[in-house]
Amino acid sequence: MNLLTISTQIILAIFFFMHSTQSLSSQSLILPLKAKLIPHPSNKLSFHHNISLTVSLTVGSPPQAATMVLDTGSELSWLRCRNTPDAASPSFSPSLSSSYRPTPCSSSTCTTRTRDFPIPASCDAKRLCHVAVSYADASSVEGNLAAEVFHLDRSNSFDNVTFGCMDTGSSSNPEDLKTTGLVGLNRGGLSFITQAGFRKFSYCISGKDSSGVLLFGDADFPWLSPLKYTPLVEMPAATRLPYFDRTAYTVRLEGVRVGNRLLPVQKTIYEPDHTGAGQTMVDSGTQFTFLLGPVYSALKAEFLRQTKGILRPLDEPEFVFQGAMDACFRVELSRRAAPAMLPAVALMFRGVEMSVGGEKLLYRVAGMTRGSDAVYCLTFGNSDLLGVEAYIVGHHHQQNLWMEFDLSQSRLGLADFSCDLAAQKLGL
Repeated sequence: MNLLTISTQIILAIFFFMHSTQSLSSQSLILPLKAKLIPHPSNKLSFHHNISLTVSLTVGSPPQAATMVLDTGSELSWLRCRNTPDAASPSFSPSLSSSYRPTPCSSSTCTTRTRDFPIPASCDAKRLCHVAVSYADASSVEGNLAAEVFHLDRSNSFDNVTFGCMDTGSSSNPEDLKTTGLVGLNRGGLSFITQAGFRKFSYCISGKDSSGVLLFGDADFPWLSPLKYTPLVEMPAATRLPYFDRTAYTVRLEGVRVGNRLLPVQKTIYEPDHTGAGQTMVDSGTQFTFLLGPVYSALKAEFLRQTKGILRPLDEPEFVFQGAMDACFRVELSRRAAPAMLPAVALMFRGVEMSVGGEKLLYRVAGMTRGSDAVYCLTFGNSDLLGVEAYIVGHHHQQNLWMEFDLSQSRLGLADFSCDLAAQKLGL
């Protein structure tokens, strides 16, 4: 689930990457500061983040720089393509690459149905595979499927990666034009993680605009706290569920707690219905967390009750931040929003909880004031207002958690951890 208009983009600078498509050794090379041996095939990148997550790499022969949004909720990776480079917006120029290979309509890749384009791809006038991808925020991109070499550093690359070379698109967010494209990391057959052959990856997002870690492979470090796991939800292929995304990282949400109080909703509201609507997806391409209407309403009411006398409600019924967040407050510009006094919100998954507390609970609306007050909103939204029949756990609530996506054992692991410390431990 990619909500690009919710986010502004910033750059994840690649500091080190440890893998080759031709060799999966038991040792890994760490760059750029010094060489170091790691006992497992691990691939690490460091990044800076603010609101959205992007990775910087190079594509093609000779390599062209690309800045791509990191998205566990999408399958197809794509680049904005222009044969003539445009300084106003980063793009990839296929005519300048000797390794660029457009995908013909006769290719099985073109006729395979995927989550991103469930309708079979079409042919353009040149008999090339033409695709269109739409996202929940109403943005879209369109172009041709192709294969290229993706370089992670000077000596490690992935050949024949299928991606979308998109020459048209629409978005209401001008910040989208600051990135070259998107890296799809879900469980689909065309995702980058699948094409690269990785069976496990993890990341740790700092709570501030400072370095974090993205790692492909095992995270077997003595300083890392033991992870707690929750199983990924699997649905039999024969089960017809038109609204269930089988390629997403879906977990089982069993309850939501505010402070010590469990929200008084029926447990069945957390389960997908007979159509598959209502699944819970962990998504790095979405900023905040969104809950189905009945659960969001209960959360909002309980949070308002427990913060009475601590937070001053905005009391503007017509104001809805980013179209789905209407639990907003006025906070004096001269003071902070007293995060230590706020009740934590716990997302209760099978076998593990994700606790959202302190500064992660409120988000200041940029440029918006009421007299001498700033406006803050609760960082949970109503997915019904987005037109999305799902629970979505965004990356804002994954800060300072080590998040492991284990495809080999079909599970998601997490542990509280200082991501600044992780970056230091890994020499960033």
